[in-house]
Amino acid sequence: MASKLLLVLVFILDLIAFGLAVAAEQRRSTAIVVQDKDKNYDYCVYDSDISTGLGVGSFLFLLASQILIMVASRCFCCGKSLRPGGARAWAILLFIACWATFFIAEICLLAGSVRNAYHTKYRNHFAVEKYSCNTVRKGVFGAGAAFIVFTGILTEIYYVCYARAKDGFQAPYGRDTGVGMGTYS
Repeated sequence: MASKLLLVLVFILDLIAFGLAVAAEQRRSTAIVVQDKDKNYDYCVYDSDISTGLGVGSFLFLLASQILIMVASRCFCCGKSLRPGGARAWAILLFIACWATFFIAEICLLAGSVRNAYHTKYRNHFAVEKYSCNTVRKGVFGAGAAFIVFTGILTEIYYVCYARAKDGFQAPYGRDTGVGMGTYS
């Protein structure tokens, strides 16, 4: 039987991660180009850098959620074998899918946080090439939030399938598993 407390705790962690990712998307850094007093160069002035912290917080909450599910299920590869059947097949498929969506979500959140924290200082006024102030693209944290939802759904279903495949499985043989040669002597 799947632990309802664990499922609720993982849901809450995923919900917090989703909320932080959405907040990070809404609070992305923006920049304006300002000219210095001597008019020798232009420089970028960035507003609040709070979305970097929100993105990292979302990253950590999603990581905690994934670690919690993997510890509870022994990362699918450790422990007793699972009962053959549909629940085991679904658990294997969902295990792979939840890890794939987890990595995509974490990459989006980490890349968005790093890019949001990177601020260019100066923009040369006399250069032939025009440089712009670097900011994170719109939708990076939003994509991370979407994949947090996918990861949350897949990990919860994975854990339920894992628990179904784990419950009630016993060895198919009640006695010795070797080949008995006593009757052939």
